[in-house]
Amino acid sequence: MAEQKKRILTGDTPTGKLHLGHWVGTLENRVKLQDEYDTFIINADTHALTTLSKDPARVHQSVLEVAKDNLAVGLDPEKVTMFVESEVPEIYELAAIFSMYVSHNEALRNPTVKDEIKTKGMGDIYSLGFINYPIYQAADIVSVRGELVPVGVDQEAHLEQTREIVRSINTIAGSDMLIEPKALVGRVGKLMGTDGNPKMGKSLGNTIYLSDSEEEITKKVMGMYTDPNRIHPTDPGKVEGNPVFVYLDVFANEHERMQVAEYKEKYTLGKVGDIEVKKFLAGILNNFISPIRERRTYYDNNTEEVIKILNKGNARAREEAQKTLSQVKKTVGLSI
Repeated sequence: MAEQKKRILTGDTPTGKLHLGHWVGTLENRVKLQDEYDTFIINADTHALTTLSKDPARVHQSVLEVAKDNLAVGLDPEKVTMFVESEVPEIYELAAIFSMYVSHNEALRNPTVKDEIKTKGMGDIYSLGFINYPIYQAADIVSVRGELVPVGVDQEAHLEQTREIVRSINTIAGSDMLIEPKALVGRVGKLMGTDGNPKMGKSLGNTIYLSDSEEEITKKVMGMYTDPNRIHPTDPGKVEGNPVFVYLDVFANEHERMQVAEYKEKYTLGKVGDIEVKKFLAGILNNFISPIRERRTYYDNNTEEVIKILNKGNARAREEAQKTLSQVKKTVGLSI
């Protein structure tokens, strides 16, 4: 018998199209590992209601947008299982059980949840579902028995919550019935926004989307924040923390890195202007996104194919989740 592959569970909250930050944070690893691992990609639409509860049309549309982006970056539907969270009701039953093993104070102490509340200016006005987000995420992962979870650095705290829940259930079971998942953080923990904000985010309006046109990318790059103290091209400029050079370091290929190094030297000496460097970056990003955009156009024109891929994935994910739920219910005394 062939050795069974280890499993990946990762995914996205469908609040809009995916961007370059998603690529370096997790998408890149999904594509690299799809041959090595049995990969499940969750489209976590219920999670989207934590911020879009009054905009269901956007959630519904974003499910398809996110699925198309995942396919466009190179995920093979014959190799990975793509599914929609709300189509696997067993996840919610698992989440309800898991919530019994997390105290209210523990849920509120989650650093990522606290950071989101602060960043989005929620004050004390947020839903119970928002606080329970990490518990639902734990159910997502455990439902298909994910062992490795490619995530952005801001999701590590959520994953630790999952491990704590797994330990609680395993203690009752008296065995390692459930797997403690490990995080795989992308090569860039957080990609800064085009405006210099430490984080690229849809709600911040500082993103470059994987589906942006060549013209849109060029326009966004030409408007990027650089060194605010540099008034003239002849002024010595700062490279560290400069979004243009951050992006060059991340997206330049092996052949382009020598030119990046030359631009860095010239920039610090005041021998090159922002416009020239930005044009160079725009070319690099357009070359990178061009094949993604081409595949995205195919799926935009074949939405029914995307729906079939999701429906097939929903069936497999639900079958796996039913097995997990049955085990957990027996362990905690919820079966006759």
